[in-house]
Amino acid sequence: MNDRSKSRSAARLAAVQALYQLEMEGTPVPTLLHEFHQHRLGATIEDVTYAQAEEAFFDDIVTGVDKRRDEIDALIAARLSSGWSLDRLDRPMRQILRAGTYELLARKDVGTGTVISEYVDVAHAFYDKREAGFVNGLLDGVAKDVRG
Repeated sequence: MNDRSKSRSAARLAAVQALYQLEMEGTPVPTLLHEFHQHRLGATIEDVTYAQAEEAFFDDIVTGVDKRRDEIDALIAARLSSGWSLDRLDRPMRQILRAGTYELLARKDVGTGTVISEYVDVAHAFYDKREAGFVNGLLDGVAKDVRG
């Protein structure tokens, strides 16, 4: 994996974490971005070194999801099994799906397969295989809806 791929992967994981914090605490987006730039991206916290993330890419995902949340949530909800709602998913899963859906919707410069596999990898950071498969299937469905 080249440096750009690594920094984008780090940006995606950080964006999911930032979106989680946004939903939990309601931190204003500019404050949240500043906090991540200053203290998280590329930092070492409790002996864990966070990879250097591509800041502009991170910012785009976080602000894009925030601005287009209703549209994004509608696309995700349309792909959930009947009887399921976005509210039934746990918070990290919602953020993974929102970030992935945003990229499929707004980042035509990133290939569909790349977006899906990257968010499956992010899911592995939080969940076991079954949930990662769920992310794969749902984002694949969203990709068909928004990219044909």
